[in-house]
Amino acid sequence: MIYLDAAATAPVRREVLEAMWPYLTGDFGNPSSHHGVGESAARALADARAAVAAWLGCRASEVVFTSGGTEADNLAVKGIALANPRGRHVVTTPIEHEAVLESVDHLVRLHGFSVTFVPVGRDGLVAPDDFAAALRPGTTLASVMLANNEVGTVQPVAELARLAHEHGIPFHTDAVQAAGWLPLDVGTLGVDALSVSGHKLGAPKGIGALFVRGRIPLEPVLHGGGQERGRRSGTENVAGAVGLATAARLAADGLAERAAAAAAARDAFVAAVLAEAPGAEVTGHPTERLPGTASFVFPGVNGEAVLLELERRGVVSSSGSACAAGSEDASHVLLALGYPEDVARTAVRFSWGPDVTAERLAAVGPAVGEAVRAVSRLGDGPRGAH
Repeated sequence: MIYLDAAATAPVRREVLEAMWPYLTGDFGNPSSHHGVGESAARALADARAAVAAWLGCRASEVVFTSGGTEADNLAVKGIALANPRGRHVVTTPIEHEAVLESVDHLVRLHGFSVTFVPVGRDGLVAPDDFAAALRPGTTLASVMLANNEVGTVQPVAELARLAHEHGIPFHTDAVQAAGWLPLDVGTLGVDALSVSGHKLGAPKGIGALFVRGRIPLEPVLHGGGQERGRRSGTENVAGAVGLATAARLAADGLAERAAAAAAARDAFVAAVLAEAPGAEVTGHPTERLPGTASFVFPGVNGEAVLLELERRGVVSSSGSACAAGSEDASHVLLALGYPEDVARTAVRFSWGPDVTAERLAAVGPAVGEAVRAVSRLGDGPRGAH
């Protein structure tokens, strides 16, 4: 089997499991407890926080551990917007992850906010001029993801953050898909908040982190015992934090070389799919894209049927965001990029981690062509197209 759905989740790395094990067994204490067992857990948590801070280029006090990317996005969007007294307007894009879009919708429905969605081009890229035009004196927060989870387009976040700051507006980026592929130094990016999730880069599900710049007010989403400096109550997941810190260190080691090799393999794979499956179209930006993601539409062919044919051939992939799996709706990302609904339903996304070699990926191109031709022979058109 060739697993090409790493954007949904990646396998836990052995080094991560080994680092976590002591805090699931002997050092199992609550880090808030004032005894030896609790203090051992507290030291591990502090070390993990420092390691994640080093990865992100921030202070340890600016790292908030969460249950994952969804909670980190919710805390950033709701927490910053509700704590910012300057107005009730949010700027974002229509291709954000549901965690951001639903958080914005919550602000609109229950707190009287308004929202401006900055349009994207066919390549999924936000134009800085369009972004700047959406900002206004009452804007409380701007949120634009660093890399899209479906088509892989990488946004000019540093430039967008600079534009937001010219108007005194805090800027958040969802970096969940970028983690492990792109540098996440928050100083270079110029962001005020950044979300990551452990299970995209070799840590277990159920752990994530939010960087929040120290000067940014943050209204908590979870209330209780006041953990995480009062920003996120709940007993900390010590083993998960240790796992995230370990995965972050591994991801940072040799990042540039690994990303360059993956990008070259990606480009060869894209060329092979386009040659093997006539009519296929690669989605997203042709160059400003994640090294480990390639997404296609196959007009006139049922994307779900292609996925089944690929799995029969030992290739596991997806139709897009795992959070939208089972939905009857076409991808909101592809619709925002301007694809007709029937074409958007034909999408197939391939995403992989550093364990997938260029040789293994090269073998998938012909399999994609075989799968598309098999579905075409069956006359299985796109779902919902009549």
